[in-house]
Amino acid sequence: IHLFGVLLAILGNLVISISLNIQKYSHLQLAQQEHPRPYFKSVLWWGGVLLMAVGEMGNFAAYGFAPITLIAPLGCVSVTGSAIISVTFLKDNLRASDLLGMTLAFAGTYLLVSFAPNITQAISARTVQYYFVGWQFLIYMILEILIFCILLYFYKRKGLKHMVILLTLVALLASLTVISVKAVSGMITFSMTDKMQLTYPIFYIMFVIMIASCVFQVKFLNQATKLYNMTTVVPVNHIFFTISAIIAGIIFYQEFLGAAFLTVFIYLFGCFLSFLGVFLVTRNREKEHLQQSYIDFGNIPGKQMLDKIQPDSNSLSYGTLPDGSDSTKSQSGEKKEV
Repeated sequence: IHLFGVLLAILGNLVISISLNIQKYSHLQLAQQEHPRPYFKSVLWWGGVLLMAVGEMGNFAAYGFAPITLIAPLGCVSVTGSAIISVTFLKDNLRASDLLGMTLAFAGTYLLVSFAPNITQAISARTVQYYFVGWQFLIYMILEILIFCILLYFYKRKGLKHMVILLTLVALLASLTVISVKAVSGMITFSMTDKMQLTYPIFYIMFVIMIASCVFQVKFLNQATKLYNMTTVVPVNHIFFTISAIIAGIIFYQEFLGAAFLTVFIYLFGCFLSFLGVFLVTRNREKEHLQQSYIDFGNIPGKQMLDKIQPDSNSLSYGTLPDGSDSTKSQSGEKKEV
């Protein structure tokens, strides 16, 4: 059953990576047109959106068959898959760090799948209710609400829009998202295989939490992508989301209960490898510094020769006018001679 959930998650993330590259390709095509249309009028762009919805449905279904601590870290498949597709079809540059990052991500994924908690629990409405009122989750929720309110105060009142603050808010909401997604998906799966669970109020409570947390999560994530580079936001968000999801799975669903120390250690090492792989794949490419172009005025009688009109951007004189004292002196000398 866990393997089926893993396959659903991997396929879902691969479909998401394909959809992202299709949307990117549609944007490139529109940019090359003489009179570009809005992107939302492109059939190709909507095809990418449809594929993304299919991929997210695969991820949603995967939580009903496997633990959170197994499904959440598999998001690295989407990042590495997107890099492979962009190199193959969009002719992006392939760097040595990309190959190393993909290798580390695949090795980390293998360790995650092999050493994730091997527990099988039927997610029924009564099970979710039992976990929902447990003291572990209540303490966790109090701490999370307190941290969220403090960060939101600094974000709204103090105007601090640092990337870490924004992505921490996203991660705190993501923990509620994965808990509610697994509850909703698990109860739907239980209803299809055993007994109807959709008549319990806890199902609709979890459904509302899932929708609300997703909406506000997207809001803060969009704010982070507007203020910072995507190559920085993607790896940091992946790390924060995965850590938050793992903690939520451990506390709410008690997924590592009774696990051996070596199993936990190798699992965490697999997470570290996947984090490092995602960072290497998405890190900033080295910017190619083009040589400064200078204009030669030629030999102009009575005028000072300037070998360049644009100072070096790294020098202290960048952005200032050249000193015209020498030219002023020469002009005054010419007037005296006249």
